Amino acid sequence: MNLRLLYRILGMLLVIMAVSMTLPIVVSLRFGDGSQFGLGLSALVIFAAGLFLRNFLGTRATKELNVRESYWFTVIIWIAVPLAGALPYLFTGSVRTFTDAAFESFSGFTTTGSSVLVNLDHAPEGLLVWRSISQWIGGVGLILFVVALLRRLNEGSARLVEAEFSGTLQRRLHPRMKRNVLLMWMVYSGLTATLFILLFADGNGFVDSFCTALSTVSTGGFMTHSEGLAGFSAFSMASITVFMFLSGINLALLFGCIRGRWKSFWRDEEARRYMAIYLISVAFCFVAFSIAGGLSKRSLSFSFFHVASTISTCGFYTDAPSVWPTTVSVVTFLLVFVGASAGSTGGGLKIKRLMIMARHVRNYFIRMIHPHAVISVKVDDKVIDEQYVGRIFSFVFLYLLLVVVGAFVMSLCGVSIPNSFCMSAANIGNLGPSPVFSNLGASLDYVDLPNVAKWVLMLLMLAGRIEILALVSLFIPAYWKKR
Repeated sequence: MNLRLLYRILGMLLVIMAVSMTLPIVVSLRFGDGSQFGLGLSALVIFAAGLFLRNFLGTRATKELNVRESYWFTVIIWIAVPLAGALPYLFTGSVRTFTDAAFESFSGFTTTGSSVLVNLDHAPEGLLVWRSISQWIGGVGLILFVVALLRRLNEGSARLVEAEFSGTLQRRLHPRMKRNVLLMWMVYSGLTATLFILLFADGNGFVDSFCTALSTVSTGGFMTHSEGLAGFSAFSMASITVFMFLSGINLALLFGCIRGRWKSFWRDEEARRYMAIYLISVAFCFVAFSIAGGLSKRSLSFSFFHVASTISTCGFYTDAPSVWPTTVSVVTFLLVFVGASAGSTGGGLKIKRLMIMARHVRNYFIRMIHPHAVISVKVDDKVIDEQYVGRIFSFVFLYLLLVVVGAFVMSLCGVSIPNSFCMSAANIGNLGPSPVFSNLGASLDYVDLPNVAKWVLMLLMLAGRIEILALVSLFIPAYWKKR
């Protein structure tokens, strides 16, 4: 195992994290919220640890990965970085225990958005900025940093990218992978900057605009006020809705649209289905709201907002209409599992996976009637390998199994059955808070959960953010046997 390379890459990531704390420290000094000392101490500790790993333990590292190493590289990096990111919450005194600090950090880096902070309106501005930065870094992914830092790219590097953007089709090792990574960061940064300008120009303060823009494009869902987005204007809400929807689309496809290749969007089957699912869900919600509370413009705007927040797994919420029909809760609960597009920052099972599964099942029934028929699963007129189809079925099985197991463990911790299932589904889907769960009879109150329950939810967040098969493979004895 190439431990030296792991130390070197992890050290570089910690250095990057420490440098990213500069802005929160500046904001803290500007607003005088008193968190600058805790943030500064956290930055120093993380920076020193990063330099030690990079310059001492990581010297003379081989700049190349194999496939086996890529799995545990992914898991270790995604555990170590959020644990280091918990220090600002502890050192600023914003949480009581390390478990709460780790929960907040894991929720940020995995773009889940669940929170144990009780009163956001009195939280330090510098810490709020750090929360959003952690989501933004985790949104497009820690692994893309790793790929950019590797000198030589091989199949192991491709596995890293696959683990970061789970749900994409076959692995394709592109000789210009670093350039592709750079382009993805450009699209990601461009969307964030555009939304920030729109929100700031609409009269929102710097902290609200900055944090909301980062949380929206990363589909993270951390908010700066306890009442959610209730204080934003109609224009700001419309802008957030549009960018939540865009953030659920494959980043590579968005880059093509920016370059003027609009036809590629309509030729992409997943994008068309993503659009169709969104519009049909909005129509269902609007009709249900209209029947329950009367036809109104607010019901229409809330339907667009809420469906975009759910399908992108952003998890933003605002003051909902007084009447919440059961139909809306059922539709949006299904969207929690469907999730966004493959290659996006959103969570869930991903639409492309469900497309492949549905076509495989359809072909199975056709073969029952015509046993000699030769039928392949195709997406965008490209044949999907049967081994990859089997891998998707394994992923979905493990995903649903983890939801059930997570809910079972939560119930053993004294959480009610509705809360257990809703918390489990919300955190493995990286959705975090959502009014749909409250209207299904559950209350997502994470503060008073026992520590065991919080660590279980952190594991679910991690499983939902990276490739589940990569995580589970580490617990299989055959993986560790010498070859």
